Amino acid sequence: MTAQVSEQAHQAKLISLAAAGSIFLGVGLSGFVLGEPAPYEIYMAALIGVWFVFGLAISRTVAVLLCIVTVFNVGGALAILQMAHPDDAPLYIAVSLFLGLTSVFFAAALEKHPNLYATVFQAWITAAVLTSFLAINGYFGLLPGSEVFTRYGRASGAFQDPNVFGPFLVAPATFLLYRLYTGALSRFVIYVPLFLVLLAGIFLSFSRGAWGLFLLSALLLTIILLGQRTRGATKLRIVVLCILATAGAVLALLAILQLPGVGELFSARAHLEQDYDGGKFGRFGRYSIGLDMAMQNPFGIGPLVFGKLLGEDTHNIWLKALLDYGWIGFAAYALLIIITLAVGAKLLFKQHWWQPYFICAYVTLLGHVLLGSIIDTDHWRHFYVLVGLVWGAIALDARSASSAAPKNVVSIPARAKSPDRLASQE
Repeated sequence: MTAQVSEQAHQAKLISLAAAGSIFLGVGLSGFVLGEPAPYEIYMAALIGVWFVFGLAISRTVAVLLCIVTVFNVGGALAILQMAHPDDAPLYIAVSLFLGLTSVFFAAALEKHPNLYATVFQAWITAAVLTSFLAINGYFGLLPGSEVFTRYGRASGAFQDPNVFGPFLVAPATFLLYRLYTGALSRFVIYVPLFLVLLAGIFLSFSRGAWGLFLLSALLLTIILLGQRTRGATKLRIVVLCILATAGAVLALLAILQLPGVGELFSARAHLEQDYDGGKFGRFGRYSIGLDMAMQNPFGIGPLVFGKLLGEDTHNIWLKALLDYGWIGFAAYALLIIITLAVGAKLLFKQHWWQPYFICAYVTLLGHVLLGSIIDTDHWRHFYVLVGLVWGAIALDARSASSAAPKNVVSIPARAKSPDRLASQE
């Protein structure tokens, strides 16, 4: 009997390691998208299939996310029918559906195996640091051929667009900031260098959206932690570190601006409005044109059509939802955002051991939603990972509320029962 129990425990451990390894690789690949289809798509498509074959179930909570994602893409399919020549539109909607399903997968996997939250963030930090190193090498030309990791004179790492590369780094940077605020001082020797590398990547992307996204995420994280911590010493530490981090960032910025070419590009990118933003057919002018089109075409005009007509895409996720997915798709997307942010907000001050991961994912996702008003986030892979992280927490909280001892959920080690203990242990 003892031998049988031991064998079962060994098998459970192997399954747990395999699950963590598969998730680690999947999230890690999301940081390397130099071409399409990227390795991430191919790997995740296979991984999702394997997980569901081996019994990954969708709870009633996650089923809500699945329904919304499905309706959103049904709107996109109806929009294709409005096109005389669909061209690449079916493939575009297929990718949209796939990315939506990745959010469902992450939510379902995290609900069943909550310990994978740590794996997701470890993988994301690893990928972010690696792609940041590539970006820094590319921007400063430290290695032969490294210019492939830049676009338009800006660092882009292993991404096609610096405006996606920069925001990709924000979630792991926010989590490292959380660790600096709450972790053991002895771990600073690990956290600080990683944090600085990510900050350098965010800055050198020269993405105004990424800059603002990180500042907002850091500010919200600080406010939330000050609001939920009761110990005066903990609050004092957060305030002191916040002041030191701000001062250090200012000094680092002043130093890096002295490098050749950096100051000029920063000055140009720091303006709130660029040349391509203004004018009748500028970014903001296209908004009114697109809105008129959307009002006249309730089923949309079809994926990617707007960009072909006006030479530039919408650069606004809400307008893109209206035009590429029709009113049905827009309603589904709006519902997704409202439910995710509203329900998620209720969890910010609850005491769950996985709360540190949730808070970092939530504040970063909120920033991405706001960022979507000036840029198209439709096919950003990490956006859907964030959605899955938040919905995984929503599903876990719903389970804990309905049952004192949830079934089919991996038991949590005693040392990880609270955010404070989790931070101190790491």
